[in-house]
Amino acid sequence: MSSGELAQAGIAATALQPCPCGRLDARRKPLSLARCCGPFLGDVEGTPAPDAQALMRSRYTAHVLQDEPYLLATWHPDTRPGSAGLEPGTKWLGLEVRAHRVMDATHAQVEFVARYRIAGRGARLHETSRFVRESGRWYYLDGDMQ
Repeated sequence: MSSGELAQAGIAATALQPCPCGRLDARRKPLSLARCCGPFLGDVEGTPAPDAQALMRSRYTAHVLQDEPYLLATWHPDTRPGSAGLEPGTKWLGLEVRAHRVMDATHAQVEFVARYRIAGRGARLHETSRFVRESGRWYYLDGDMQ
């Protein structure tokens, strides 16, 4: 196989693996990356997340996959930093969505806990994130650490 074919095979294999966000289907089986967050990460302009929870899950997946362009593209321009601040060597261990609140047609909140390990030490990020919908797209606005 050529290197291009190997790269494509690797992408296909990754797409069939369980989505890092941990979302389950109706039978309580893990959704594949291809059936869950993959379409959003693969086409940020053409396939926006349908709601704030889906966007939050896809942003977690982007952290796992070190996809800084996706994180920045889905961060609201008013609060977006110059970089996503990805820490090399971070191993993301799991995501728990605790609550998803729709405030109105253009505002929502998602409370979550993300577990990770960095430099051999376990940690967790517990946040209530705020999202805003503009021109049919959801964006991460900011959040409060719990």
